[in-house]
Amino acid sequence: MKSYIKIILITAVLGTLSACNDFLETEPLDERIEKNFYQNTDDAYEAMIGCYDGLQKVWATFPGFPLATSILSDNCYGGTGNADGFAYQMLDEFDPNVAPSEGNFFQPNWKAYYSAIYYCNKFLTKMDDIDWGTDEELRNQYESEARFIRAFCYFDLVRLFGHIPLLEVPTAEIVPMADPEDVYALIGSDLEFAANNLPADAWDPTEDGRVTKWAAESLMGRVFLYYTGYYNQSALPTQEGSISQSDALAYLEDVINNSGHGLLEDYSTLWPAASEEDYAGEGNKETVFAIKYTYTSSYTPSNTDGNHWLVMYGMRSFDHHPYGQGWGGATVTPDLYNAFPDGDSRRFASITSVAGENLPYDFSGQREYTGYFVKKYTPMTNEDNVSTAEALGGVNFQIGQYQDFVSIRFADVLLMAAELGSGNAQEYFNMVRERALGDEYTEIPLNHENLMEERRLELAFEGIRYWDLLRQGMDVAAAALNTNNAPVLNGGAEATKNITFNEASRGLQQIPINEILISNGLLQQNTGWE
Repeated sequence: MKSYIKIILITAVLGTLSACNDFLETEPLDERIEKNFYQNTDDAYEAMIGCYDGLQKVWATFPGFPLATSILSDNCYGGTGNADGFAYQMLDEFDPNVAPSEGNFFQPNWKAYYSAIYYCNKFLTKMDDIDWGTDEELRNQYESEARFIRAFCYFDLVRLFGHIPLLEVPTAEIVPMADPEDVYALIGSDLEFAANNLPADAWDPTEDGRVTKWAAESLMGRVFLYYTGYYNQSALPTQEGSISQSDALAYLEDVINNSGHGLLEDYSTLWPAASEEDYAGEGNKETVFAIKYTYTSSYTPSNTDGNHWLVMYGMRSFDHHPYGQGWGGATVTPDLYNAFPDGDSRRFASITSVAGENLPYDFSGQREYTGYFVKKYTPMTNEDNVSTAEALGGVNFQIGQYQDFVSIRFADVLLMAAELGSGNAQEYFNMVRERALGDEYTEIPLNHENLMEERRLELAFEGIRYWDLLRQGMDVAAAALNTNNAPVLNGGAEATKNITFNEASRGLQQIPINEILISNGLLQQNTGWE
């Protein structure tokens, strides 16, 4: 199964991870052979940058996790061009027969995730070879960051595919698929170590993009909620024990009380296309963890620093300030647009309404046109309708999109803590709603239905909704996802959209067929995708 691991015998060309500080602007250094590497803290620094670089590349090819999970959810259809293939419809409709030739749809992502895990495993197994001097805190910090990144990657993989190969050391050996409980035990242990060993320093915008104690504690809450809900368990396993509900809540309360993170006053300022001049910028206080991107991406394998998946969200072949052209993927469902109550600022900030904004958009080439597109993550143009990525010096708008993906926001931390039973649950719930509704705000009781609806509206297009549905049960997911004769326009012609959730798959995706073929029977296809 060598193709799912990017074998790296030379630990150089570790790549770059761009941001606003020196730590995340390190350029590739000279090549080092392994026997001369992992000796001192300078080597450790380079190796850690390699781990971050691996994380940045996991979505460098389509579909990309944020895009895929939007399409999988009830927030978006597949979209794309009317003359395109039907890969995104296969994803949206949970049906391999829609596009039988796309059995390797997720293979680039699969390989990229295992490449990132390889970087982390290599670094972690070399910790004892490095001369740390007397700086035990530095060792703990670097180990925590590598373990967080490994946990982050495994969490995506296990949610997407269920039974997956579990590798804790860098190896090219063929290994069987692991029980998800074992994968989650590693994730739990990695996050527990990171949460307990990273410094408890308050939020610092100059460290934007770097793993913090607060990011580890927040991700622990997310993992706990998903694992216990999806698998109907009371605790999250670790390799040493377990994380209880009270443990998970304590981590989240620590973030709320001690991290320095908080809500911005205006929701729209979180998203550049919704606010432009008032945009709060990257590394604002609401961002607990983000994956960093920059416009400097080029067409070389070692430089994939751009946000490649974001271009799929853009309106097809349409440059009209502030919106830049893309490929029309993930058209937004009218159901989501209409779910926002009157006066909710999140609707305008999250969704582009072609009619509502009087946009001269020609939808004749668009598939599954609904009149709505994703605004939170979209290509942009300047006032001259030139791609902002290219205006800044990017090679091409397709690979030079530079908007960060905000993986964890403080608002989500508040809602997770409310769900886990905080004594301040109603207050946390109110904080999120009051910001969104402003003068239209009135308090409503905190209950499960209201909380899940609030999560849908607050966190739309942030890679969360689909997993929120699955962790409530297959019946809940089916009720939300099943679609009968919803009106759309395909190439300008009236059509209907029909989705039947594949309950037999339990929401898992198709394991790349090529990986199954080379595994000599160790990988088995998920039920519902045979």
